[in-house]
Amino acid sequence: QVQLVESGGGLVQAGGSLRLSCAVSGRTFSRYAMGWFRQAPGKEREFVANMRWRDGIIYYADSVKGRLTISRDNAKNTLYLQMNSLKTEDTAVYYCAATSRGPATTMTRDYDYWGQGTQVTVSS
Repeated sequence: QVQLVESGGGLVQAGGSLRLSCAVSGRTFSRYAMGWFRQAPGKEREFVANMRWRDGIIYYADSVKGRLTISRDNAKNTLYLQMNSLKTEDTAVYYCAATSRGPATTMTRDYDYWGQGTQVTVSS
């Protein structure tokens, strides 16, 4: 079992920044790749980025490269998503998820565990 708890969402103006956190726990989470997804109103959940915990290999969706950065703090067992130059189209519920597959895993069906999500709203 892997437990994931997101935090850090909120309301921000376009061009601003936010950092999301995902507290990770469980006996074997180091075997997993941890990812971020987002779901905007009326749209399907989409992959943002992920990182294989044990070696830090990262994979990004093309749409977020250069603006969003995934990272982790091993000492705190926490995954982060730093979001810069935010746009109104970044408005969504952001989810942390864990997969036993590799870091290039982008399909929601291939993720085994999910957090409850945190709302990010970007105003114009």
